[in-house]
Amino acid sequence: MDRREGRSILAGVTKGGYAEAVRRIARDRLAIGIDRGRGALQRYFDGGFAPGAERAAASGILVSDLTVSYQTTPVIDGVTVEFPPLSMTAVIGPNGAGKSTLLKAIAGVLRPRSGHIGYEGGSPREIGYLPQSDEIDRSFPISVGEFVALGQWRGFGAFRPAADGTVAETHQALDAVGLAAVAEQPIAALSVGQFRRALFARLMLQQARTLLLDEPFAGVDTTTTADLLRLIARWHSEGCTVIAVLHDLDQVRAHFPRTVLLARRCIAAGETAAVVTRENLSRAGYNFGDENAQ
Repeated sequence: MDRREGRSILAGVTKGGYAEAVRRIARDRLAIGIDRGRGALQRYFDGGFAPGAERAAASGILVSDLTVSYQTTPVIDGVTVEFPPLSMTAVIGPNGAGKSTLLKAIAGVLRPRSGHIGYEGGSPREIGYLPQSDEIDRSFPISVGEFVALGQWRGFGAFRPAADGTVAETHQALDAVGLAAVAEQPIAALSVGQFRRALFARLMLQQARTLLLDEPFAGVDTTTTADLLRLIARWHSEGCTVIAVLHDLDQVRAHFPRTVLLARRCIAAGETAAVVTRENLSRAGYNFGDENAQ
């Protein structure tokens, strides 16, 4: 409302009705402000809230000529690669190849500088994303159980109590990853391996059919790695598309039928046996002093 509108409203108002007119204008202004404030809160703090959303089918993902930059430096440049529905794909490459950046772009965490990401049968909102451990502030005062329950954020959001059944599902997920005994402990008290398990439990509560896993086995022991590999294989057998950033090429060869090899650009993509070759790894800049690159 501009000044002319205000004057037109007040024009002809009797002396006795002047205060009421001013109050009405103030109420209208306040209502507009509240609506705008509520919209801002929902956008910035409650954007993932989607109650009643059905579990989507596994999504195929087509990345076309994708470039993502930090400031002005491209981290991935002109990458084109396809992840078919129900596939299980490892993303590999030397340090700085853009592997994590690719996953963040697919998840919608990073905005591409150019190019396109197509989601066959889904969208970024329906993707389950497991970040690297060091991207989460573990000093935040939250228990392991509360942290895992946040996997159902879409069901209750920032301003509502957790949905019915969340507690039971949280305990089931914690039990599945072997953390039921530490549900009440703060996340800061967990070891590296335990925290990775907690991230997997949180991912279970998301109930996503397309899963992005960024270095899911980093810093964990062989027993934990074996347990988490079995969990990933189970998810895939239940109809999930799985895309995982990995460093251990032996794990890739043994457990992932498809592989994408990055070095800022896509060096090779397809069946793992055809991608993970000495020639392709050399083109990507691998150091063959590393036993995993043999």
